[in-house]
Amino acid sequence: RSKLEQLIGDLIQGTLEPCKAALTDAKLKPSDIDEVVLVGGSIRIPMVQKLVKDFFGREPNRSVNPDEVVAIGAAIQAAVLSGEMKDVLLLDVTPLTLGVKVEGGLLAPVIPRNTTIPTQRSQTFSTAADDQSGVTVEVYQGERPMAEDNRKLGNFDLTGIPPAPRGMPQIEVKFDIDANGILHVTARDKGTGKEQAIRITAGTGLDEKQIQKMVREAEEMAERDKGRKELAEARNQADHAIYTTEKLLREQGDKVTGGNKESITRALEALKRVKDSDRMDDIRQGVTDLQTATHDFSKQVYDAATAKPQEPSAAGPGGEKVIDAEFKAKQP
Repeated sequence: RSKLEQLIGDLIQGTLEPCKAALTDAKLKPSDIDEVVLVGGSIRIPMVQKLVKDFFGREPNRSVNPDEVVAIGAAIQAAVLSGEMKDVLLLDVTPLTLGVKVEGGLLAPVIPRNTTIPTQRSQTFSTAADDQSGVTVEVYQGERPMAEDNRKLGNFDLTGIPPAPRGMPQIEVKFDIDANGILHVTARDKGTGKEQAIRITAGTGLDEKQIQKMVREAEEMAERDKGRKELAEARNQADHAIYTTEKLLREQGDKVTGGNKESITRALEALKRVKDSDRMDDIRQGVTDLQTATHDFSKQVYDAATAKPQEPSAAGPGGEKVIDAEFKAKQP
């Protein structure tokens, strides 16, 4: 037996990692667990039983036949789903975060990892360019902040959006996961009511090893991903600052004094030169310089506007909060 334990020791020790990950996700300690049910023939090995006892601080539950427990659980789940059993509640969760790709290549989470299913979540996004007539909704699964580093599940186009300034159209994206793990994603333009959808079946999912690999990669790359996310956000902020300033100059440029206009134009051009670079500090400084240059003029414009009768807000129907993220234009 000692030779067997020596050969399989590393493998058995590795089984604790999913236990630790599950406890961390649930924000629990081993001592918070009431019962530990052992599953599978290998749990008859004394080393496995001792490992479980040492980690959880209690004797494992051996009241269920380890060779039958999975089949019993599947039968109970079938009975619950069919409505034949109503006094048992079995909860499943999403193994990875689900979201959509937005401007800057970022992943905007819609359903976070470990959300109990069935569930339904929605967020409202907008367009990234003036007069954008369509958007491509790209659905991803994973834990990393940049969409391209996650697993793409599918995409679809929503077209027929009426011409409008960027940020004005309200596009509601709804994720709906049913009890069978099937994901339905719908995008609806609130202005026209037009919508498109995609259905992603559970069969396109990942096995446990692939899920753990993706979670582990997210942890290992966390520091690098943080920098990439911050750079993408800085570029988005720069793009927004440039767009806002140019719009302000187009609409109110005749009210800008010579000195003010020169400093604003200089700061605007300087930010344009660095906004697509990898120099995050320069981009942030450029945004700050542009905001400083436009501050006094913007204040004059808004003070004058508030003196007039206020127009309806463009924040969204009923003052609804709109997520600060935008879709790229649909590619022809």
